[in-house]
Amino acid sequence: MTQEKKFPLPPFTEETAQEKVQLAEDAWNSQDPEKVSKAYTVDTEWRNRSQFVNGREEVVAFLTDKWKKEKNYKLKKELWAFTDHRIAVRFEYEYQNAEGAWFRAYGNENWEFNEHGLMQKRYASINDLQITETERRL
Repeated sequence: MTQEKKFPLPPFTEETAQEKVQLAEDAWNSQDPEKVSKAYTVDTEWRNRSQFVNGREEVVAFLTDKWKKEKNYKLKKELWAFTDHRIAVRFEYEYQNAEGAWFRAYGNENWEFNEHGLMQKRYASINDLQITETERRL
Protein backbone atom coordinates (compact mmCIF):
# COMPACT_ATOMS: atom_id res chain seq x y z
CA MET A 1 0.00 0.00 0.00
CA THR A 2 1.36 3.41 -0.98
CA GLN A 3 1.50 6.07 1.72
CA GLU A 4 -0.35 9.28 0.84
CA LYS A 5 1.76 12.42 0.67
CA LYS A 6 0.68 16.04 0.69
CA PHE A 7 3.44 18.38 -0.44
CA PRO A 8 5.25 20.34 0.77
CA LEU A 9 6.61 17.94 3.36
CA PRO A 10 8.19 18.75 6.72
CA PRO A 11 10.63 19.89 7.88
CA PHE A 12 9.26 23.28 6.88
CA THR A 13 11.17 26.35 5.79
CA GLU A 14 9.54 29.76 5.74
CA GLU A 15 8.85 29.29 2.03
CA THR A 16 7.27 25.83 2.39
CA ALA A 17 5.28 26.88 5.48
CA GLN A 18 3.88 29.82 3.47
CA GLU A 19 3.02 27.42 0.66
CA LYS A 20 1.23 25.05 3.06
CA VAL A 21 -0.83 27.95 4.45
CA GLN A 22 -1.80 29.13 0.95
CA LEU A 23 -2.79 25.60 -0.08
CA ALA A 24 -4.99 25.34 3.02
CA GLU A 25 -6.61 28.71 2.31
CA ASP A 26 -7.32 27.71 -1.29
CA ALA A 27 -8.78 24.35 -0.27
CA TRP A 28 -11.08 25.83 2.39
CA ASN A 29 -12.25 28.53 -0.02
CA SER A 30 -13.26 25.79 -2.45
CA GLN A 31 -15.89 24.74 0.13
CA ASP A 32 -15.37 21.14 -1.02
CA PRO A 33 -15.33 18.98 2.15
CA GLU A 34 -13.85 15.94 0.35
CA LYS A 35 -11.03 18.01 -1.14
CA VAL A 36 -10.26 19.67 2.20
CA SER A 37 -10.28 16.34 4.07
CA LYS A 38 -7.47 14.95 1.89
CA ALA A 39 -4.97 17.29 3.59
CA TYR A 40 -5.51 15.45 6.91
CA THR A 41 -4.52 12.04 8.21
CA VAL A 42 -7.29 9.44 8.25
CA ASP A 43 -7.21 9.62 12.07
CA THR A 44 -6.80 13.41 12.34
CA GLU A 45 -7.73 15.11 15.61
CA TRP A 46 -9.38 18.53 15.66
CA ARG A 47 -10.64 20.96 18.21
CA ASN A 48 -12.75 23.58 16.46
CA ARG A 49 -14.10 26.07 18.99
CA SER A 50 -15.64 23.72 21.58
CA GLN A 51 -16.25 20.87 19.13
CA PHE A 52 -14.00 17.83 18.75
CA VAL A 53 -13.70 16.16 15.34
CA ASN A 54 -11.85 12.89 14.82
CA GLY A 55 -10.95 11.33 11.48
CA ARG A 56 -11.56 12.29 7.87
CA GLU A 57 -15.16 11.08 7.83
CA GLU A 58 -16.04 13.43 10.70
CA VAL A 59 -14.10 16.24 8.97
CA VAL A 60 -16.25 15.81 5.84
CA ALA A 61 -19.46 15.78 7.92
CA PHE A 62 -18.33 18.81 9.96
CA LEU A 63 -17.41 20.87 6.89
CA THR A 64 -20.55 19.87 4.98
CA ASP A 65 -22.66 21.12 7.89
CA LYS A 66 -20.50 24.24 8.32
CA TRP A 67 -20.90 25.39 4.72
CA LYS A 68 -24.63 24.70 4.72
CA LYS A 69 -24.92 27.24 7.56
CA GLU A 70 -22.20 29.72 6.52
CA LYS A 71 -23.19 31.18 3.14
CA ASN A 72 -20.90 33.34 0.97
CA TYR A 73 -17.89 32.03 2.92
CA LYS A 74 -14.52 33.65 2.21
CA LEU A 75 -11.33 32.94 4.18
CA LYS A 76 -7.88 34.53 4.49
CA LYS A 77 -5.03 32.79 6.38
CA GLU A 78 -1.67 34.23 7.44
CA LEU A 79 1.44 32.36 8.59
CA TRP A 80 2.18 33.25 12.20
CA ALA A 81 5.03 30.85 13.09
CA PHE A 82 6.49 27.47 12.17
CA THR A 83 8.91 24.76 13.29
CA ASP A 84 10.05 21.55 11.60
CA HIS A 85 6.58 19.93 11.57
CA ARG A 86 4.24 22.52 13.08
CA ILE A 87 2.62 25.67 11.71
CA ALA A 88 0.62 28.37 13.49
CA VAL A 89 -1.71 30.63 11.53
CA ARG A 90 -4.04 33.53 12.19
CA PHE A 91 -7.10 33.83 10.04
CA GLU A 92 -10.29 35.68 9.39
CA TYR A 93 -13.29 34.69 7.37
CA GLU A 94 -16.62 36.22 6.53
CA TYR A 95 -19.96 34.55 6.01
CA GLN A 96 -23.69 35.12 6.02
CA ASN A 97 -26.01 33.16 8.28
CA ALA A 98 -29.43 31.75 7.29
CA GLU A 99 -31.11 35.02 8.26
CA GLY A 100 -28.79 37.03 6.01
CA ALA A 101 -26.69 38.64 8.76
CA TRP A 102 -22.97 39.03 8.05
CA PHE A 103 -20.21 37.88 10.40
CA ARG A 104 -16.44 38.00 10.50
CA ALA A 105 -14.70 35.23 12.39
CA TYR A 106 -11.20 35.74 13.78
CA GLY A 107 -8.97 32.99 15.02
CA ASN A 108 -5.75 31.11 15.45
CA GLU A 109 -4.91 27.57 14.43
CA ASN A 110 -2.10 25.30 15.50
CA TRP A 111 -1.27 22.54 13.03
CA GLU A 112 0.90 19.44 13.45
CA PHE A 113 1.95 17.35 10.44
CA ASN A 114 3.23 13.84 10.00
CA GLU A 115 6.31 13.08 7.88
CA HIS A 116 4.10 12.67 4.79
CA GLY A 117 2.80 16.27 4.98
CA LEU A 118 -0.68 15.32 6.22
CA MET A 119 -2.09 17.30 9.12
CA GLN A 120 -2.61 15.04 12.11
CA LYS A 121 -3.72 17.69 14.60
CA ARG A 122 -5.63 20.95 14.17
CA TYR A 123 -6.54 23.15 17.13
CA ALA A 124 -8.64 26.22 16.30
CA SER A 125 -9.77 29.04 18.57
CA ILE A 126 -12.36 31.24 16.88
CA ASN A 127 -14.45 34.32 17.76
CA ASP A 128 -17.30 35.76 15.69
CA LEU A 129 -18.20 39.41 15.26
CA GLN A 130 -21.40 40.51 13.58
CA ILE A 131 -20.69 43.07 10.84
CA THR A 132 -22.72 45.05 8.34
CA GLU A 133 -22.47 44.26 4.64
CA THR A 134 -20.59 47.53 4.10
CA GLU A 135 -17.93 46.43 6.63
CA ARG A 136 -16.99 43.34 4.60
CA ARG A 137 -13.30 43.13 3.61
CA LEU A 138 -13.06 39.74 1.92
